[in-house]
Amino acid sequence: MPQPTYKLKRPKVRTTSVVFASPHSGRVYPRAFLDRIILDERLVRSSEDAFVEEIFASSIEQGAPLLAADAPRAYVDLNRAPEELDPALIQGVRRVAHNPRISSGLGVIPRVVANGRPIYSGKITLAEAHARINGSWRPYHDALQTLLDESHRDFGEAILIDCHSMPHEALENIGSPGSARPDVVLGDRFGAAAAAPVVEQIEAAFTRAGLRVARNMPFAGAYVAQHYGRPSRKQHAVQVEIDRSLYMNERRIVPNADYAAFCQLIAGVVADIAMIGRPADLQLAAE
Repeated sequence: MPQPTYKLKRPKVRTTSVVFASPHSGRVYPRAFLDRIILDERLVRSSEDAFVEEIFASSIEQGAPLLAADAPRAYVDLNRAPEELDPALIQGVRRVAHNPRISSGLGVIPRVVANGRPIYSGKITLAEAHARINGSWRPYHDALQTLLDESHRDFGEAILIDCHSMPHEALENIGSPGSARPDVVLGDRFGAAAAAPVVEQIEAAFTRAGLRVARNMPFAGAYVAQHYGRPSRKQHAVQVEIDRSLYMNERRIVPNADYAAFCQLIAGVVADIAMIGRPADLQLAAE
């Protein structure tokens, strides 16, 4: 059976060094996978960043490509290192140094979905884990690296916007009691994954849209930000987490009444972010 991989939407002309990517919005669930798990089809989707690729779809109109996973996060997590194998799930994997992601069941082949719900009743083989990594994880990251290489070639820099959504409940303990919770959390691994001026401009784009923005708490960025963020080489990676309750019913995994308006709002943010990576002559042409 073919492995779910990714969709790549390219603009007619690249006009910016910015690349948008959504590693957790995939929802192509192989039938063999669904037949062996112990969750129903709604619960297994609880770890999806549902609709994120649609929310950022306007990037194409702004001259920036959009890479979006087809492989679901419950099947293989594209925001984990391929070595993050869970011995509690995968046969033949030896325990190594403590890794909190693996310990919590959120390795490259997840053992649980949201709220710690187990996906399987037993273990899977190491061969199956490697098949998912080789068939789904590697093609996505090969495509992402190619897009960043193209940005370097054409613009002398690359800015990766790693697009995610977060459960509203993840924000419950953020800030002091009674304070307004953020709508968006930007993760730059506390400055290690992106230069400060780049992050400041991205934050300003969301703020101008009327959204409250926090940085690095509770999400500082995982594998993608860590691996691709190389600001000293003019390659910046910023993880963007958006509160799901702003645009969807989290329990039913369907858009809410504000969905269309929210997509329009984010289209303006996307336009501002694309401008960050646009050469000065093209900025003048766009104005």
